[in-house]
Amino acid sequence: MRRTAVRDRYRVGAYWVTTAVAAGECAVGGAMDLLRMAPFYPLLIDLGYPGYLATIMGTAKIIAAVVLLVPSLPRLKEWAYAGVMINMIGAAASHLAVHQAPSSVIAPAMFAGLAMLSWGWRPPTRRL
Repeated sequence: MRRTAVRDRYRVGAYWVTTAVAAGECAVGGAMDLLRMAPFYPLLIDLGYPGYLATIMGTAKIIAAVVLLVPSLPRLKEWAYAGVMINMIGAAASHLAVHQAPSSVIAPAMFAGLAMLSWGWRPPTRRL
């Protein structure tokens, strides 16, 4: 097998792993937001956000998960990735704004990093 073909194969595999994790986080987090489950809903309230934001965020996260996984829809994928990044950066900033431990930024930063890797490794058929 040629070197380029092997590299492309690993890239596709890495894309699907990072995309599955990013979409899984969106789907699970979105469902937990809609159901107002711990730990996300109490954390949202502790950060000072209104409870109805969970419904808005939960719906948006589930839509993003679906868009990231379905074939085609390249423009919507760009918006979904942007939404995931805004969500994760906003989560990290919110933790820091209320003077929580710097370690509270680790999970949002990791998911933001995975979303960026998924975006960067997506195949040409999933790009604009």
